[in-house]
Amino acid sequence: MTAIAILLTAVTLSAPLTAQWLNYPAPGVPRTADGKPNLAAPTPRTRDGKPDFSGQWIKISQKYGSNIAADLKPGEVQPWAEALTQQRRENLGKDATNVQCLPLGPASMTADHTSVATFRIIQAPDVIVFLYANLTFRQIFMDGRKLETDPNPSWMGYSIGHWEKDTLVVESNGYNDRSWLDADGHPHTEALRTTERYRRPDFGHLELEMTLSDPTIYARPWTVALGAELDADNGMIEYVCNEANKGQEHWVGTAADDRKSAVKVAPEILSKYVGTYKETGKLWAIAPRTVEISLSGQELFGNLDGRGSKQLSATSDTAFAGLNGLGLEFLKDSQDGHTYLIVKHVSGDYRFERTK
Repeated sequence: MTAIAILLTAVTLSAPLTAQWLNYPAPGVPRTADGKPNLAAPTPRTRDGKPDFSGQWIKISQKYGSNIAADLKPGEVQPWAEALTQQRRENLGKDATNVQCLPLGPASMTADHTSVATFRIIQAPDVIVFLYANLTFRQIFMDGRKLETDPNPSWMGYSIGHWEKDTLVVESNGYNDRSWLDADGHPHTEALRTTERYRRPDFGHLELEMTLSDPTIYARPWTVALGAELDADNGMIEYVCNEANKGQEHWVGTAADDRKSAVKVAPEILSKYVGTYKETGKLWAIAPRTVEISLSGQELFGNLDGRGSKQLSATSDTAFAGLNGLGLEFLKDSQDGHTYLIVKHVSGDYRFERTK
């Protein structure tokens, strides 16, 4: 079994069941004329006038779930940490905490993994609680307490919050160093601190800026921007790892297996595929995804949603593996002959049109 097939099998086996209370009209939700939630309606507020973040949300930002350090420059990550991340990529993430049925830790805020892609916020004056499908939770204390100076490290850390006008500012520390920052495997130490800034510009959208600081590994603090959309009329089904992650004994092989069996494709053929491709419609993701195809020497690279370039391995002149565990195929349209891209996911094939 190839590395890509193994990875897709694991993804298939970890897929959740259909949510309970699907399409149940939630009370108190403003609606458009066709009965759908009016996501552009005004921001709801609590009795004291603060934005009310309560509700079920689904993440729409895909870039940083795989590579939280996508915006860092070469040399801004310690060499040993970069080598460890590359080793974890090569092993197809088989030692990731979610694969081991352990909490994602700080990655819960940024990852788009099924177990945390949907989350619920419960807001009270003295505490705000985040609930995730994998049965983990966060408590953000709003009662004026300070962060512990010598915390007992935990998976989800310790969080306090305060308001800066309409922005909720959350400061966290006390994470243990066993979790990864992303699916690629970027590590962190117990010195990690995070600052999150949440805004709700309208009824249906949540904006998050998260700043990470871990000077033992990373040369500077950096900030990533993410978003979420209100999932008003659906329930959240629990995601129990020990029930979902079956067949882990078959999770063998490495990313290099595909490269070892790759076929050679002439550079003049590869050069025809270079460009930017955008997903047609909103099929696989909530927001259409983008793939940038580039050529370096005689090797083709793919960059999905800015997560970082991945070397692609050719299985034929038109088909490739290696894009964050996904397959690619370049095809010609039967009508006008233009080249488009098919991204092959366990849930189906998705068409991407070239934009430039």
